[in-house]
Amino acid sequence: MFGMSYTEFNNNYTEIPYYQEMPAHVPVQDPGVERPVRRKKKKKHLFLKFILILLLVIILIAGGLFLYLLHLVSKMNVGNKDGHTVVYISDDYPIQEVEQKDPEVRNILIFGVDARGPEDYADCRSDAMIIMTIDKRNHVIKLTSLMRDTGVDIYGNGHLDKLTHAYRYGGVGLLMDTINRNFDMDIDEFFMFDFQSAANLVDIAGGVTINVDPSEVSYANNSINEQNAVYGSSAPLISEGGEQTLSGVQAISWARIRKLDSDFVRTSRQRTLITALITKVNEMNVFKKFSFFQDSVGCFETNIESMDMIWLAISVIMNSGSDEGMGDYRVPEDGLYRVQDNPWMMIVDMEEQRARLHDYIWG
Repeated sequence: MFGMSYTEFNNNYTEIPYYQEMPAHVPVQDPGVERPVRRKKKKKHLFLKFILILLLVIILIAGGLFLYLLHLVSKMNVGNKDGHTVVYISDDYPIQEVEQKDPEVRNILIFGVDARGPEDYADCRSDAMIIMTIDKRNHVIKLTSLMRDTGVDIYGNGHLDKLTHAYRYGGVGLLMDTINRNFDMDIDEFFMFDFQSAANLVDIAGGVTINVDPSEVSYANNSINEQNAVYGSSAPLISEGGEQTLSGVQAISWARIRKLDSDFVRTSRQRTLITALITKVNEMNVFKKFSFFQDSVGCFETNIESMDMIWLAISVIMNSGSDEGMGDYRVPEDGLYRVQDNPWMMIVDMEEQRARLHDYIWG
């Protein structure tokens, strides 16, 4: 600009602002406008607080449930509180621990004995025999009836005898060993009932709903009269057929009917009774369920520990409420046996029966 006249300099002059121009990506704050408060960090802190509080509530609930379970276990009377028949465990045939074939499938033997009193514990046979399968993978409970007159090899010597005799010969150890060896099963846990303890269990649940056929009424009542005389009970007779709530003595008497039809139908009644009992317990609220479990312990014989029984009961409830619900099966299956007259016994095609039983339980 040297050499310019004053007029030329003045004409080319441009006023420069007093502040430096900011980069385009940094907005200039108008001093007349209030700057907004940034809330992102505050929202993040609130969300983290919510998650922590939720986790704390879950931990407290889980801890409370665990303490309640411990409380139930501590109150459980695992002794014989109703005078039922104790389980027969022979020194010669102890219970053998077996490896579980599938960790998601648990098999437990439920059986009754035909004892007439507690003193008959070593002089009775197994009556109803049912394998209860808890299938956690498919969320289903499966019940498999084992016919008492099924011909099996009890001692492993090739000689056939009735399955019901295994308990009489060597107690629960020999019974489970016979089932495992003949049918290639993995059972080392059991629940055992006599008539009185099974009836007490039904009564603790408040009875069960059974559809009684009119033709069954008189036969069930004969059994009720017999049991009233043996145990000194005063259970009322069944007045008519149809769907109704049966007491313990009534329900067990109905399930034990033998002379009306056949042992095949009889085992079907037994499975129906167990299904009805599980259904009844399923309908209870959580507190009534735990109360039922607590009151029922001591009404049967088992080798399952108290705490494990609670988790087992929870597992049964959780896995019996699926769309599949509960299934049932019978051994021997129709078409897989022939009848031997003397002694009367069902001679089973064991190879085919094992395959079909395994397909039902693990398939």
